[in-house]
Amino acid sequence: MSPKKPTAEATAPRTASRSPAKPKAPAKRASAKAAPKAAASTSTTPAVKATRAQAPKRSASATPKHRVAVGESVQAARPKVVKKAAAAVRTATAGVTKSPAKRAAKATSKAKKGAATPLQRLMDAVREALVDLKALSVIELDVRGQSDVTDSVVIASGTSDRHVKSIAERVRIKARAAGFRILGTEGEREGEWVLIDLGDVIVHVMLPRVRELYALERLWSVRAEER
Repeated sequence: MSPKKPTAEATAPRTASRSPAKPKAPAKRASAKAAPKAAASTSTTPAVKATRAQAPKRSASATPKHRVAVGESVQAARPKVVKKAAAAVRTATAGVTKSPAKRAAKATSKAKKGAATPLQRLMDAVREALVDLKALSVIELDVRGQSDVTDSVVIASGTSDRHVKSIAERVRIKARAAGFRILGTEGEREGEWVLIDLGDVIVHVMLPRVRELYALERLWSVRAEER
């Protein structure tokens, strides 16, 4: 017996049962998309969160500030370097730009200013001694045109005979320290008028009343007027 062919009514339910299977595909895609999100949410465990919280956070402004500070220090140091270089160039070229004649003239002028004559050095020693012992009413007389014995006369006063002796002693000490020889000393025992002969300079240390009596300043001024 040959099988009977199914009718359209018999096959209709089967086709209807197969057709609803197609709309299920979007559901699978949605579940596939949601799977990575679920995996990502499950991977952030409490331990990972604690580790991230303890990790130091980088400051975005740290590196730019450091760079700015370095740049400013370089800019501040640059003028100093330029000044030093310019000074070195001037020092190196100073001797080249000046002619030998100018350099020799400058050296000669310096030598003249720095070199003191023996008379000047002796006078400096006498002045220092008088200042140290606080001598009073000091007068310096240039007698080079009036006397053949000495070039300068220094007259000073002391407050007492002891003060006069101390001043005279200090003058001798300073003169010897400067390299000069003491030719003679007179009147030291009494202490009223002490004369120290230093060759080019003669120093008179006197009491005020003795100085007023003999008036050596007027004596030398009269000689100057007569000449």
